[in-house]
Amino acid sequence: MLDTEEIIKVIETLFQAGVTKDLASLRDIHLNDPKFSSFSDLPPYDLKDYQTTIELEELRFVSISDYSYEIKNPKISLFGNTAVVALELIQQGMLVDNKAFTGEHMKIIGRATFVLVKQPTWKIAHIHLSKIEG
Repeated sequence: MLDTEEIIKVIETLFQAGVTKDLASLRDIHLNDPKFSSFSDLPPYDLKDYQTTIELEELRFVSISDYSYEIKNPKISLFGNTAVVALELIQQGMLVDNKAFTGEHMKIIGRATFVLVKQPTWKIAHIHLSKIEG
């Protein structure tokens, strides 16, 4: 498999976790290292480490039913064992409030930047998600 195919598969695995609720895969695709960082389009907006990112992703995906996503116009730039991926992202689903038994449809149109490193497989080292609308 080509590096570019592997890289896009890693990123798809992240969002597929929201579809399948297979949250164990999240730990496999992120770089478990103090160098890992992430910014999100949802609060809290501070720079997060590996563990906090995993916990927030798990919480986000279990809170959204009927989750779907679409990756548009990905640009993958390779620099040796480092890759930068920029893409447009559409995420949809039903935000579920289990205490009130209510739901609210959400659609987030945004952009995302990922930095991946190959050690020995491709892992996400940094994520930056920004909302355009939604």
